[in-house]
Amino acid sequence: MTDSMLVSHETYEEHNVHVGTEQKSADMKQFLNKEFREAEGKGLYYHDLQQTDARIQIVSKFLNQYQPDRILVVSARQYGQRPARMFAQAIGATQIVGRFIPGTLTNPRLHTYIEPELIVVTDPQADQQSLSEAVSSGLPVVAICDANNNLRNVDLCLPANNKGRRSLALVYWLLAREVLKAKDGSTMDDDTWATMQDVNDWESTF
Repeated sequence: MTDSMLVSHETYEEHNVHVGTEQKSADMKQFLNKEFREAEGKGLYYHDLQQTDARIQIVSKFLNQYQPDRILVVSARQYGQRPARMFAQAIGATQIVGRFIPGTLTNPRLHTYIEPELIVVTDPQADQQSLSEAVSSGLPVVAICDANNNLRNVDLCLPANNKGRRSLALVYWLLAREVLKAKDGSTMDDDTWATMQDVNDWESTF
């Protein structure tokens, strides 16, 4: 590990956190590093891992401004479901993975209706329904955003690969670690967290 980053640059790369998409949005341009040309001629945009690392720290501090049970974590994207669930369990947040029932944040008559104070979405595009309802309800939105996402209605962006299984596992694992380390002046160190929670166990298995 480096002094300035939460994990080494190599660890981020091993989990493909830096790998973006073939398209980039104007909103995400500020978070991208360079364009990579694969042998077959396709171009992939890479995330700037220094910015990704810094944003994980910023997001974790922001989340600690809220009571954990008032935070809602959402993931419709398949590879995000297990890490989102484990992140929510680790910090004590509420989670909705898989299908998001319309009206969950806006219709008090539904049995699924909840009133969180903050929402974390795994992908603004895949989680569009929950994002839209969060905006209608006036909730702050934290989102893991890939190179092709736009930041409309996103209050705090965490730039990273939000489609890869290993990437989502590491991002949510790190977020949980940093939230718990900062909570109530915890003395838990990184080695203790790694012993308690193996990042490989956070990967979706399907």
